Amino acid sequence: MIEAKFIGGAEEVGSLALHLNIHDIKLLIDYGLTPSKPPSYPPMPPPMDAVFLTHAHLDHSGMLPKISSAFDANIYMTEVTMAVIPLLLNDTIKVANLEGFPIPYLKEEIENLMDSVVPTTYSEKISLGSLDIIPHNAGHIPGSTMYEIQGDENLLFTGDIQTVNTHLVWGAKPVKADVLIMESTYAGREHPPREEVEYNFKAKIEEVVDRGGKVIVPAFAVGRTQEIMLVLEKMDLDIWLDGMGRFVNNIYLKYPKYLRSAKKLKRARNKINIVRKRRDRKMALEGDVIITTGGMLEGGPVLHYINYLKNDSKSAILLTGYQVEGTNGRLLMDEGILDLYGIKEKIDMELAFFDFSAHAGHSELIEFAEKCDPNQIILMHGDNREVLAKDLREKGFDVKTPKNGESFTI
Repeated sequence: MIEAKFIGGAEEVGSLALHLNIHDIKLLIDYGLTPSKPPSYPPMPPPMDAVFLTHAHLDHSGMLPKISSAFDANIYMTEVTMAVIPLLLNDTIKVANLEGFPIPYLKEEIENLMDSVVPTTYSEKISLGSLDIIPHNAGHIPGSTMYEIQGDENLLFTGDIQTVNTHLVWGAKPVKADVLIMESTYAGREHPPREEVEYNFKAKIEEVVDRGGKVIVPAFAVGRTQEIMLVLEKMDLDIWLDGMGRFVNNIYLKYPKYLRSAKKLKRARNKINIVRKRRDRKMALEGDVIITTGGMLEGGPVLHYINYLKNDSKSAILLTGYQVEGTNGRLLMDEGILDLYGIKEKIDMELAFFDFSAHAGHSELIEFAEKCDPNQIILMHGDNREVLAKDLREKGFDVKTPKNGESFTI
């Protein structure tokens, strides 16, 4: 019997953390924050013997420095995740200082975290007492990991998964498991075919540029920026990249085995103009397309560009990622206004959304679950789990939807 509790992230997209007690071996998988404004932080977890991080995004990793200062536990993650994560965690402190939010941890705690990290590789077994834990590609971003925990029963924790191949990474493959703990971000929603999304995205960019406008593409620095670069690589346009994504590009290229094609990413990087100094932003605004952080418009260079172009109806903001409830990006989508440096302003630019999600859609999650063929499914990390649970139950699966803070057995 396995004792389990979601510290956060069971019922929402954000603050994911699962505590497991298996044969008296206590594990924590992920410990993230919710990137709302202000961010929300999960409670401290019970003690653990080891921590496993699925990937670098803050809703999975953002509170790990608190673990390193409170508990003596090794923290396992892929080498590429290990290289990226200090960028995001230090940026979290920077944003908190700029915005006046509570600072969740100190730089020293990030350093302590990195001292506790044990790098892992896909398919390379990790032994903890009577358990063997095997990392598998999750298809979400480079280095993203599903964890197969082999004990009396096989348990698979998906983290965030994408089952289709993207330009950046190969899709996740099912793993046979007795218990499947699966994300449900896109429960009840399907993604349009990726080829169609890419075609429409590029057509919209050409339309905006042809009418004399500029295109701003807000993009998450880790994963989405690189995917968008690869999608646009063959377009004959003046494209600029600003923000943390340029540093992540260089990290990814050091770990080519986690990429579908390091050669193509390098080619895309070399073709794009890089904003390295503040004065380069003026040149970027004379170009055609600006790919820039942050993906949910919560901060970063994107606000500078939107502030400059906010009254230009010829220009456009093309969102490419999920906008969490309570974020600036969701405010723009819902109300057409944006919090620009503390003032809510109407944005006259064209706004469009393109589904470049790095998550599996509803039917893809069902197909993945069927191929894993578990005795039990536990759904997490979604605010519409019951829709997916209903369809899985109709296929004969035993499905649980535990709440945050609720202890349950597996």
